[in-house]
Amino acid sequence: MPELPEVETIRLGLAAHLAGTTVRSVEVLHPRAARRHVGGPVDLSNRLRGKRFDSVERRGKYLWLMASDSADDVAAVVHLGMSGQMLLAEQGAEDPVHLRIRAVLDDGHELRFVDQRTFGGWHLDDLVEVGGRRLPESVAHIAPDPFEEAFDRDGVVDALRSKRTEIKRAILDQTVISGVGNIYADESLWRARLHGRRRTRGIPRAALGELIDHVTAVMGEAIEVGGTSFDELYVNVNGQSGYFSRELHSYGREGQPCHRCGALIRREAFMNRSSFFCPRCQRSPRR
Repeated sequence: MPELPEVETIRLGLAAHLAGTTVRSVEVLHPRAARRHVGGPVDLSNRLRGKRFDSVERRGKYLWLMASDSADDVAAVVHLGMSGQMLLAEQGAEDPVHLRIRAVLDDGHELRFVDQRTFGGWHLDDLVEVGGRRLPESVAHIAPDPFEEAFDRDGVVDALRSKRTEIKRAILDQTVISGVGNIYADESLWRARLHGRRRTRGIPRAALGELIDHVTAVMGEAIEVGGTSFDELYVNVNGQSGYFSRELHSYGREGQPCHRCGALIRREAFMNRSSFFCPRCQRSPRR
């Protein structure tokens, strides 16, 4: 699934174009794309029609479009799932194969939601105020990410130290720090020289702070090059891939030399996924 850098890349592309445009019509072409919306596809289409997109916002991996008219303000929350794409195209351009939602805009363009595996979708959500920021109700429980003003680095360190779990599980907990997924967890742990199975309580406070700094740095670097693309499913709003896969030091590099010490990168099973690490730089904890 897309992580914070990929979602931020999409947000930046949408924000540059959508702000101030008005929705002329919305067509839901596959019912699963609106399954999270309580009122169903017809209600989603009717409520968005005529609304103006005011901004495109994000917290962690969560993306939403702020839309308003004289009646109300809503957040159109976008779930990208494993293959969701938000694409901008001129009206009349050929439809992509897996087009699920089409929003026709008043400037001659269309916002298209394409989703091959149909795990993603849109839903409209009410807004609530949390920590001085208006958030969709379904996102309110998610912790601030490292690029928000509300992010509290020391508070995150405190939260990590209070947990009795492995450090990789802890930084993947979106209620502690949002936006981190499997790729950037492995990359941050490699930079911090920490094995993902280290217990949080056994890691010094300073080392945890350095890890959070690495999390912020690695995701910031990924944003600069458009995120990480391993296949054609993740693209930006213009259909272009990101290039951070060229900068990876651990993730996906099983059997290749560590860029720091030369030992061969290893892979181990982790939560139905994989973890990649250097056995020399990131020594496994004793079981």
